[in-house]
Amino acid sequence: MTLVRTGAERLSEDPALAGGTRLGLVTNPTGVLPDLTPTAEALLAAGAPVTALFGPEHGLHGTAQADGAEADGVDERTGLPVHNTYKLAGAELDAAVAAAGVDTLVFDIADVGSRFYTYVWTMYDLLASASRLGLRFVVLDRPNPLGGTVAEGPLLDPAYASFVGRHPIPVRHALTAGELAGRFGFDVDLTVVEMTGWRRDTPWEATGLPWVMPSVNMPTPDTALVYPGTCLFEGTNFSEGRGTTRPFELIGAPYVDGRFAPALDALGLPGVRFREVRFTPTFHKHAGTPVRGVQLHVHDREAFRPVLTGVSMLHVARTLYPDDLRLLPGLDHLWGSGELTRRLEAGEDPRELCPPPGTPSGPLLYG
Repeated sequence: MTLVRTGAERLSEDPALAGGTRLGLVTNPTGVLPDLTPTAEALLAAGAPVTALFGPEHGLHGTAQADGAEADGVDERTGLPVHNTYKLAGAELDAAVAAAGVDTLVFDIADVGSRFYTYVWTMYDLLASASRLGLRFVVLDRPNPLGGTVAEGPLLDPAYASFVGRHPIPVRHALTAGELAGRFGFDVDLTVVEMTGWRRDTPWEATGLPWVMPSVNMPTPDTALVYPGTCLFEGTNFSEGRGTTRPFELIGAPYVDGRFAPALDALGLPGVRFREVRFTPTFHKHAGTPVRGVQLHVHDREAFRPVLTGVSMLHVARTLYPDDLRLLPGLDHLWGSGELTRRLEAGEDPRELCPPPGTPSGPLLYG
């Protein structure tokens, strides 16, 4: 039984909530109702004046890998024009939105609760565009699959702003897309179609909603749970499990040996255990090369601290394999500052960068 009614479900029952006469729907495969009807089709069936579709990273249909998108075209199921937004910003994005001829942008994409997941930054850029163009903006809110009670990690240093973080929020932000839209502070006519039935402490499995992969390497809620920490390995020459059936849960490198898993387990990190594994990625880093590493097994979701876990794993990797581990420039953008890289390179313990988790502050829609 579905316990949470999303903003998309509410709008499909009352299209007047969006206002506007020409709606541009920003969506992807996660934009569905509980019965899996795509939001675009549900809104059209309800008489909502949707006239264009906009796709984020990975595309409207989710076919593209990381750092990819789908081309502009026509959606065969609705007959609506499709506009790619990925890697567009400023005047270029304004031109694409203006060419679509909409008066209202409607955002319906599921987030995963981590600052470096790009969909909320698509929303951010489109909010900026709507502000410049004088358009209305509507967010159809959805649950944060990590819940809304625990925030972890540092705020983004604006000097490191990028498409994996445009605004100072924590790594694990504990907010919904609707709450974030309000905090971004754009001068825009903003409406959030709120959920009903969601509490900040509601675990994903209690929402009753179907899990639709937000992107090709986010197959399960378990992936989303570890992602705020293990995604940091994207900024290294470790495999973060892309090219396997358990991305971000499998972490390894060709130079890892039998010391890695025991050293991680010896830390006694809350809520997680580490199992030694060997795997061969089919694409991305070390494609076709057997690697050795660990699989994370979260046994206590409430106690588990993904950001602390990811930083601790990096610290152990740096300690055990100082001549092999390479830290890439992207790590600074993921962390939101250069401090994590600095400490790792200096041989300092970076776990001091992970104080006890806090709670979201400021006005909340679901307090």
